[in-house]
Amino acid sequence: MLLQAQQTQLILIDFQARLMPAISAAQAVLDNAGRLGHMAGLLDIPVWGTEQVPDKLGPLDEGVAKLCDQVVAKTRFSAASVLNALLQTQAQRKTLVLAGCEAHVCLMQTALELNAAGWSVCVVSDACSSRSTHDRDAAFARMAAAGCHLATTEMVGFEWLQDAGHEAFRSWQKLIR
Repeated sequence: MLLQAQQTQLILIDFQARLMPAISAAQAVLDNAGRLGHMAGLLDIPVWGTEQVPDKLGPLDEGVAKLCDQVVAKTRFSAASVLNALLQTQAQRKTLVLAGCEAHVCLMQTALELNAAGWSVCVVSDACSSRSTHDRDAAFARMAAAGCHLATTEMVGFEWLQDAGHEAFRSWQKLIR
């Protein structure tokens, strides 16, 4: 299954200022979330963000937040229920591309619930992390076993573009260099 931009929604989960210093490879993960968000903006892909208990963990990273069409707060680890109304506004876009933290908690629970609800879920592995790489890797294995697809930031961007002749191709090249 190749990703189609016109069939996709992007979800950026809990890239929160107070959480990120504890996350493994935090800057690389944030950079890749930014690349995904910028590319989604160029291709008119809806971008939704979530914040886990923002009064305790702080707001979404400022750079990530500005790429989101809307950010929703939550207390449940899975964001599936709070995102449902937003996702339904774009229900014809059946593929959900997810990135976020922590991979083994909020990201995984969201991915598994959305997958079980019938969405096609793609998790961007290099735009996700946890405090522990062991937890992150276990989450990737569990999501893949449940039927979620795993990809990288560059895979997603090139699949969304489909062609080097796409008008956004040069912008994408600048984002990944």
